[in-house]
Amino acid sequence: MATQKLYAGAKLRDIRGRLGLTQKDFAAKLGISLPYLNQMENNNRPVSTTVVLALAQEFGFDVTELGQGDAERLVTDMREALADPVFGEAAPQLADLRLTASNAPVLARAFLALHRAYRQTHERLASLDEALGREGSQLQPSPWEEVRDFFHYCDNYIDAVDRAAERFATQLATEGDLRSAAAARLEQTGISVRFTQDAPMRTYDPARKEMVLSSLLPVETQAFQMMVQIALLRQNQLLDATLDLARFQSDEARAIAKLGLANYFAGAAMMPYKAFLSAAQETRHDLELLAARFGASIEQVAHRLSTLQRPGAKGVPFFFVRVDQAGTITKRHSATRLQFARFGGACPLWNVHRAFETPGRFLRQLAETPDGVRYISLAHDVSKSGGHFGAPVRRYAISLGCEVRHASALVYADDLDVTRASAFEPIGISCRICERTNCHQRSVPPLEKKLSTTPNHRDVLPYKLD
Repeated sequence: MATQKLYAGAKLRDIRGRLGLTQKDFAAKLGISLPYLNQMENNNRPVSTTVVLALAQEFGFDVTELGQGDAERLVTDMREALADPVFGEAAPQLADLRLTASNAPVLARAFLALHRAYRQTHERLASLDEALGREGSQLQPSPWEEVRDFFHYCDNYIDAVDRAAERFATQLATEGDLRSAAAARLEQTGISVRFTQDAPMRTYDPARKEMVLSSLLPVETQAFQMMVQIALLRQNQLLDATLDLARFQSDEARAIAKLGLANYFAGAAMMPYKAFLSAAQETRHDLELLAARFGASIEQVAHRLSTLQRPGAKGVPFFFVRVDQAGTITKRHSATRLQFARFGGACPLWNVHRAFETPGRFLRQLAETPDGVRYISLAHDVSKSGGHFGAPVRRYAISLGCEVRHASALVYADDLDVTRASAFEPIGISCRICERTNCHQRSVPPLEKKLSTTPNHRDVLPYKLD
């Protein structure tokens, strides 16, 4: 197989900017000529082996980051946005999108922000939303979308928060199980912890310095919620500093992101990075063993596995997604090349949808996306009981997966034939950007294919794709 050339001009410019070096000084430290550096920064030439080695030796740079970053995500997000019928046949070719993502990522993000504003306005009109006539209405992403994109483009890994949680977990390690230790730490801070069946999941009264938790919650959820409150109280300065760097457009987005960072801290404290990474490698990513060892739920473990992207100590790059029974994606994180649809549901051929049919079981799937990348995907249902008779039960399905080249690191791949091409099921991201012409589950035609109809012939699809 031919080695793929690495074009990372935007990443090189970013590294140079962070170091505060001119092109001339940067080229000198890399041991290359100024014209050669200029060509690489403008993606006229691929990054050479000499430069890769120099980045590692001279600056201690994790060179695996050169092949990652925002480019693939931006391409996927732009393709999905351009699948909007408003663009008609004016959508650029895939090669043009890749050039834009590599050479002008700021422009790509501006385009995505513009399309998001258009879509939001269109949805308001369609639903007769009175916001159009309301004073103060603005064309900007919803706070929820803005926060989702923040974590999305951080690879779902926040280094400062992760390390702070790891240090805190080390302090608690000698104080018994995490739930008791967290409760004791709150008590030491002057905050009483009370459990009652009538409470919501978590309530904190700052005036009374009292935290009330539902006693109907699973033990791991109680521990998680206590850690969230600890993060909000004891790590407030760190959370605010992180939020200042993010520069959210609204107070609502900042508030949502702060809770998201507190949740991140809680998960990282329950499953400290180094210990969890070591255990994941030792158990070959057995979710049940990891859940038992760290006192966490299957969903918490799967989510945490998708965050193990610390520079210099990275785990297997996983994707993690959670969907509801309607197929709507409610959580999505990916450290892989696989990206999820930002609008609408996930591909119906994906095994995550079948998890609802087989509660309590792990489903495995070998899958291949239209770009030829192959994955191993694990799916499992997640039911969240209300704790008493008559209470509504929330049902979700989660999926955790990685590229098949990491299959040897997963216990779930032991008896799967990853060498047989026919073992891989075809899946996509969204029908609008999926190029497959023979998919029996296709809901709408793909953007970049012409279609034709024949009145006297009907197959699975009512049209043919050329």
